Amino acid sequence: MEKIEHSYLNIRGLRLHIAHIGKDELGTVVFLHGFPEIWYSWRNQMIGVAEAGFRAIAPDFRGYGLSDQPPEPESTTWEDLVADLLGILDSLSIPKAFMVGKDFGAIPAYQLAVHHPDRVLGVVTLGVPFSPAGFSFDTTLPKGFYITRWREPGRAEADFGRFDAKRVVRTIYILFSGSELPIAEENQEIMDLADSSTPLPSWFTEEDLAAYAALYEKSGFRLPLHIPYRTLHLRMTKADPKVQVPALLVFGEKDYVLKFPGMEDYIRSGTVKHFVPDLEIIFMPEGSHFLQEQFPDQANELIVKFLKNHI
Repeated sequence: MEKIEHSYLNIRGLRLHIAHIGKDELGTVVFLHGFPEIWYSWRNQMIGVAEAGFRAIAPDFRGYGLSDQPPEPESTTWEDLVADLLGILDSLSIPKAFMVGKDFGAIPAYQLAVHHPDRVLGVVTLGVPFSPAGFSFDTTLPKGFYITRWREPGRAEADFGRFDAKRVVRTIYILFSGSELPIAEENQEIMDLADSSTPLPSWFTEEDLAAYAALYEKSGFRLPLHIPYRTLHLRMTKADPKVQVPALLVFGEKDYVLKFPGMEDYIRSGTVKHFVPDLEIIFMPEGSHFLQEQFPDQANELIVKFLKNHI
């Protein structure tokens, strides 16, 4: 961890934080976090790809972690995240890079590849495939489904507001590391699905939790609730989008996201390859939604192999 350096870039009127390591002997890899993650969730992969000869960069998205909050968080769009990525590449004079996205970080990674293929060497995503229109939840899952709850203005704010940032991140890590969809009963809130006696996953330490909590204490949850949850239906669109660069999708067999309606069939049937023709799909039998933290060595091996095959 002490090898990883930190810088701030002035991008589109905001001061964005990036963590970085490596000498760019073989190319640059940009790691894009999900929620409740942050640059820190890529710590092991950054070191792994740097040791393999690549430069690793992990930004905090605008409104997350150490990056600035935009003046009007609820006006932030997916286009903003893609434009920020282009700004980071331009600021660092990087003509093309690999994108590695986890959870909602997969969305801007793929959108950059679709709309700016000249800037992307390849895409790796963990836990989320490319989907041109997203997946529907409102009519296929109970109203207590966490995404449905968090889309409701004020509901998650009131739920999260009962606890400090550490407790919120702790609960979400516990829920999202399981294999069942987080769904609350009518008289429950999502934060009630795990209490203080529920143990953390074995691979997630109190030190890790403290690192996440410190970052979310700074940023709060205002932007994270807007992107991704309240803007999933407002993604950048393009008629019959195709990802024309090489891609790798890694999914844990025990990832609760596989239970999203239609998700597993979409992947296993190969339908996803209509949109991502040069796609390799790998399932990790014991992997959860946080497989890069759960099994860092195996994740690093898969990522580095893909990178070296597509330099």
